[in-house]
Amino acid sequence: MPITGGCLCGAVRYVISEAPLAARTCWCRLCQYLGAGSGTVNAVFRRGSVAIAGILQHYDSLAESGNHMCRQFCGQCGTQVCGYAEERPEVIVIRVGTLDDQEAIRPTSTIWVSAAPTWACIDTTLPQILAQPPPVG
Repeated sequence: MPITGGCLCGAVRYVISEAPLAARTCWCRLCQYLGAGSGTVNAVFRRGSVAIAGILQHYDSLAESGNHMCRQFCGQCGTQVCGYAEERPEVIVIRVGTLDDQEAIRPTSTIWVSAAPTWACIDTTLPQILAQPPPVG
């Protein structure tokens, strides 16, 4: 059941050998920047289950949760591919939009709904969490 994906230009590719620990839509303010005004959809995996090929650039920042985040993207096309919190190096977050099969993973909750704009499209059938949920993994 390998899960595959990569960036827009194909310079970065990945293969994931396990199911995600979590998948959720995030509306934190930083994800709104990354999502061009929308939330981002992310899947959390054990780091050892993800093999990445290609060169990733990174941007480090402090998230609203207090975590020190390293966000990684393709230096050629700019696609946001993945990221991780320095506080939890055993897990990695993959941007679901980079999956080859867009139906392979779907969010099971929405987080940081307290930061979403009033016009945000939030799936009301999924659990909504006001801010940062407890760590998974």
